[in-house]
Amino acid sequence: MYFNETHEAFRASVRRFIDREINPYMDEWEEKSVPLHDLFKKMGELGFLGIRYDPKYGGQGLDYWYETVLLEEAGHIRGFGVSTAIAVQTNMATPAIDAFGSEYLKDKYLRGAIAGDLVAAIAVTEPDAGSDVFAIKTRAVRKGDHYLLNGSKTYITNGTQADFLTLLAKTGDDGGYHSFGLFVVPTDLPGFVVSKKLDKLGLRSSDTAELFFDNVAVPVENLIGDEGEGFIYQMKQFQHERFTLLPGVHVCVQDMIEMTVDYLKQRIVFGKPLITKQVLRHRLAGWLMKNECLKQLTYHIVRMKMDGRDVTREISMGKLFAGQLIAEVASGCLQMFGGMGFMNETLISRYFRDSRIMSIGAGADEVMYEIIARLEGF
Repeated sequence: MYFNETHEAFRASVRRFIDREINPYMDEWEEKSVPLHDLFKKMGELGFLGIRYDPKYGGQGLDYWYETVLLEEAGHIRGFGVSTAIAVQTNMATPAIDAFGSEYLKDKYLRGAIAGDLVAAIAVTEPDAGSDVFAIKTRAVRKGDHYLLNGSKTYITNGTQADFLTLLAKTGDDGGYHSFGLFVVPTDLPGFVVSKKLDKLGLRSSDTAELFFDNVAVPVENLIGDEGEGFIYQMKQFQHERFTLLPGVHVCVQDMIEMTVDYLKQRIVFGKPLITKQVLRHRLAGWLMKNECLKQLTYHIVRMKMDGRDVTREISMGKLFAGQLIAEVASGCLQMFGGMGFMNETLISRYFRDSRIMSIGAGADEVMYEIIARLEGF
């Protein structure tokens, strides 16, 4: 209904890449993080990192349905850490450069990210500013032909391997939401330090870092768009980030249900396979119903995006629903696996750990509820 033969051929190529270049190494990468430069170079050569971006900068110039195919197939990766790292590169750190950046920034950084030559990270969150983005304290002060950057960022995915950051900083005190700048910050500038790699409950195949900036001189030409508009640019970029969760979540939920059904068919308890228990079959059926709702909401959002319509309300609903659903299913499936589900050797335990971030990152559930309520006028 939504995908033609060309979409499906693209899907098959992405699936082959994941089966050959990612999933066989997931256990190893859970222990020591995915080597992003190697992985992204391979993906860049296949055109996977610039689906919607202008061919002028190495992109494919394709539509949102192709992007959805890529994100859906990423849901088959056996751990959310790698899919998150990829999404940062394609949908979290680069959309603002594409939409508002100068020709110089697009030619150097967007082109480099699309080719897989440069690893990107998005640097917004700080120790005292997570969901409350307005509270960030990192400052960029104009001094001649540079901005002097001082402050810190935390929970930064790809942070220890990034070649550049798309970073939000305060540039003034009196402009309210117009007191911020969004910058491209190369990580080889003096004064930039990776304070530490963070040890996480889940997403262990991705590196997450705490970053520190001490009088980092960022060239004026690395400002994205206009000074004072950075907050607005980042709010728009967040919509790309939140959408990336939806296609992969509904695919991963389906995978979790299928692997659980397979286990229940084999697991004999009190002389019968567990799948014969009505309560378990009904619970699984309920999850399938909810997952179909998420899938159709995802496709509805894509149709709206294709029509150029505002999707803030629908993406907020989808992100909220996806985070809650995947946590519910991962926990419920682990329960059905019993003691085996509690073992790290069982994939469901990784999904259980990884899924918890979905209701926290990219805007916590509470923020999504508030956005929806305000858009509804109450």
